[in-house]
Amino acid sequence: MGLNINTNLRTRRSTPLKAIGLVFLAVLIGFCATYGIKNVVNYLGRPQISFSIFATVFIWAMFVRPIWTRTGTVLGMVGITLTLGIMLLDKNFAHNLLKPDNAPIFLMIFFFSFFLWISMAQAHNNDRRMEEKLPPEEKETSNQKTWVWPDLVYIELICMIVWTIILVVWSLVIPAPLEEPANPGNTPNPSKAPWYFLGLQELLVYFDPWMAGVVLPSIIVFGLMAIPYIDRNEKGNGYYCFKDRRLAILTFCIGFFVMWDYMIVLGTILRGPGWNYFGPFEEWNPHKVVAANNTNLSEFVWIKGLYPLGNWLNIDWLKQGVPQVDNVLFAPGHFLYINWPNIGLLLKKEFMGIILLGSYFLVLPVVLAKTKLKNFYEQLGLGRYSVAIFLFLVMATVPMKMYLRWILALKYIFASPWINF
Repeated sequence: MGLNINTNLRTRRSTPLKAIGLVFLAVLIGFCATYGIKNVVNYLGRPQISFSIFATVFIWAMFVRPIWTRTGTVLGMVGITLTLGIMLLDKNFAHNLLKPDNAPIFLMIFFFSFFLWISMAQAHNNDRRMEEKLPPEEKETSNQKTWVWPDLVYIELICMIVWTIILVVWSLVIPAPLEEPANPGNTPNPSKAPWYFLGLQELLVYFDPWMAGVVLPSIIVFGLMAIPYIDRNEKGNGYYCFKDRRLAILTFCIGFFVMWDYMIVLGTILRGPGWNYFGPFEEWNPHKVVAANNTNLSEFVWIKGLYPLGNWLNIDWLKQGVPQVDNVLFAPGHFLYINWPNIGLLLKKEFMGIILLGSYFLVLPVVLAKTKLKNFYEQLGLGRYSVAIFLFLVMATVPMKMYLRWILALKYIFASPWINF
């Protein structure tokens, strides 16, 4: 009876999703018929659209068990392969994607998809077994022993030989992407980092170089080191599961697959000369000019907010414009004395950014600990909760800054001569 109720609930929940999917598919077919498939794909490839679609579909797929069956995964992998094969028929897409530098991208997409399927298939299978009051599948095989010699050593030897052959064939078939010696008078356009650093290079679009190149990578490393000390949930130890580990699994998958891997693919395929966006089927024109009217939050506040308000209320100090702050941190001639008037101007200029960031990093964790995350706070305690919520909020700033740049052309929430955010 319980299984029938659960099945009926899943059916009722999936009906609206199917309807939404059919409507989206019908609209997509209509646009393709009107504007052409390539133009529609180029439009959907825009970062703000492609990221939203990918994040939504990925998070939804994590909860749908049929996707992680062998049939669902085979259909998905075949679909990805056929889609790439059809898109490679376009000369612009093939020219950009088939560069020797981009060969690892193919391996990354297929290997990550394959290993994600293995883990999620076992996790959903164990969730189903536990709903049926059965032990995890790993428990049934925990008493089986495998000899290191010869079983494990043979497998490792075969894998080593296979991958040696693959690397040798790869090096013979695909030429190494070596170029002429660096010439300061002829800078490549676009100038891209190796594929595994393209995520950091894409972060430079949305964050200050110090934040994107030093602070955020350091926080990522620190967060990975802190996970074993923060996560004390004993469920899932020694076996795969998703239902009991949704927060941890979703946090990792969103951070790694949805954000990091997406930014690598974005920087590889969709960023061309001038680091401008180019659609998958669009020719890379080095003379393309895109107006980048990026504005800091303080300029929004003082020019577009307080200045019209000052005109309306006839208050002169509201019409003074953005306060000018120089880069002198210490008083002239006195290295040990801070230039407090300049600091005061900075606080006045960036008061809205300070309020927003202070509320986000200091007030919001307290509010969540009292409301939505009360049980989470009680389980972790003050110290571990503070570290966990800080890492989560920092990770959440990445998509938020991305959308602020895409939608509002907002450059920095807090801007100073020394550090920006």
